[in-house]
Amino acid sequence: MANFQKIAYKRVSSVYQNTSRQLEGMTFDKIFEDKLSGKSKDRPQLEAMLQYVREGDHIYVHSMDRLARNLKDLLDIVNQVTDKGCSIHFVSQSLEFSKNDSSPTAKLMLQILGSIYEFELQLIHERQREGIEIAKRNGKYKTGRPVKMDEEKLKICLEKKSQGIPISRIAKDLGVSTMTIYRNLKKTNLSYN
Repeated sequence: MANFQKIAYKRVSSVYQNTSRQLEGMTFDKIFEDKLSGKSKDRPQLEAMLQYVREGDHIYVHSMDRLARNLKDLLDIVNQVTDKGCSIHFVSQSLEFSKNDSSPTAKLMLQILGSIYEFELQLIHERQREGIEIAKRNGKYKTGRPVKMDEEKLKICLEKKSQGIPISRIAKDLGVSTMTIYRNLKKTNLSYN
């Protein structure tokens, strides 16, 4: 019998998150990590893993939602893995799938849990949309980074500075940091003494 490899697939939704809690304490021959939304069809490390695995390999994923964001995608990936003669293990759900020994109960659990994760994700997005709509109606929703120092604030800043008001007091009055004041004064080529 050929040697098999233990392979991990990890995914987080952004480059600012890390995968350290996924499959913690386990060792692998190779690890593939994507740092992007599961909604994206373009998951380069998932594709690389699917190309890399060979018959007999064991793939470990922390949970189903790390592999796919909808039931169709989940089933397609699991079928692709098992058709290659590999097994896939969902550690959090304690489920394993392989071509030869996937029980009908395990297949049913895959479909039920996959549907629940998809439904849960849709509820989260619906609540998020509702929250945004409420915030917009109340005038509290803003897109993009807020402007800290617009032209009007800069005029006020320059005027107060010319009156000898301390920078810390100007910053407090304008609702900005002292560093914002210093940066803007530097842009106007004025000293900040």
